[in-house]
Amino acid sequence: MAQINAYLKFDGNCREAMTFYKECFGGELIFNTVKGSPLENFMKPEEGDKILHSSLISDKLVLFASEMTKPTTVGDAIFLWINTGGDEETRSIFAKLTRDGKVTADLQMVYWGKEFGAVTDKYGINWYVSSI
Repeated sequence: MAQINAYLKFDGNCREAMTFYKECFGGELIFNTVKGSPLENFMKPEEGDKILHSSLISDKLVLFASEMTKPTTVGDAIFLWINTGGDEETRSIFAKLTRDGKVTADLQMVYWGKEFGAVTDKYGINWYVSSI
């Protein structure tokens, strides 16, 4: 079965960002660095600690990220939507994502009868959070 997963790019702070998302969502977090990879021989020694690929996998999400490409351009065309199991979980995740971020839509009851809010987190990633 085909599945769409998010792949995020960061400018040198991938480890910090993915650790933050682990605090928000839980799950198993794995980092693969340049050092020890087939790319190591093609990179500068000081790039050995760069994150080649990372994954955060839980029952809630699959999130991938790296910091290996050219500098990122943050935009507003993509939002990651988190469906939670209920309003309490919605409030908890929303509160975590808003730390040092910017609320773009207050968390409130909406027309479909559930709580919904939007935030751009401290890494420039746009999130919709709602219970299903």
